[in-house]
Amino acid sequence: LPLIFAKFPNSLIGHMGQIRWSTNVTRKVDYEAELAVIIGKKAKNVNEGEALESVFGYTCANDVSARDLQFGDGQWVRGKSLDTFCPLGPWVVTKDELGDGSGLTIRCRLNGEVMQESNTSRMIFPVARIVSFLSRHFTLMPGDLILTGTPSGVGAFREPSVYLKDGDEVEVEIEGIGVLKNPCRSTSGQ
Repeated sequence: LPLIFAKFPNSLIGHMGQIRWSTNVTRKVDYEAELAVIIGKKAKNVNEGEALESVFGYTCANDVSARDLQFGDGQWVRGKSLDTFCPLGPWVVTKDELGDGSGLTIRCRLNGEVMQESNTSRMIFPVARIVSFLSRHFTLMPGDLILTGTPSGVGAFREPSVYLKDGDEVEVEIEGIGVLKNPCRSTSGQ
């Protein structure tokens, strides 16, 4: 089954928006390149065969995560929902252009160095299965966003670990969509 958690609206920022955090709150901020699915039509109890009818389109996402909070809390919401922790963009590409969202190269670069590189056809759960599964538990509404999971290469699981720091720039690139860029800013205040 897909692992489900929520991100709050305060976490959303766009292309070139600053990913910001206080080192008083977290010191282990990580990147996660992901395909984001945008729901365009209400969906409740849809099967996999109908699930894509509810999809409007796709965009790039960075599921920024405070690993010390995420793993320390025993649940993921706080570590995933800090302000600015869900960059999206740079634009939305409609489903008629990208189909079921599979077969797209996805990569993440940190200060120009490739940290993650894979293909959406290698996702654990295809888009239609994720939409169908979620619609059995929640009514999906137009404008809802679903992040589909990240490939290997996140900083927390590298040897040694790599975490974002003040002045870094993170890029998430998905074939057919574009490159989402976000500078990083950490402070020692609240």
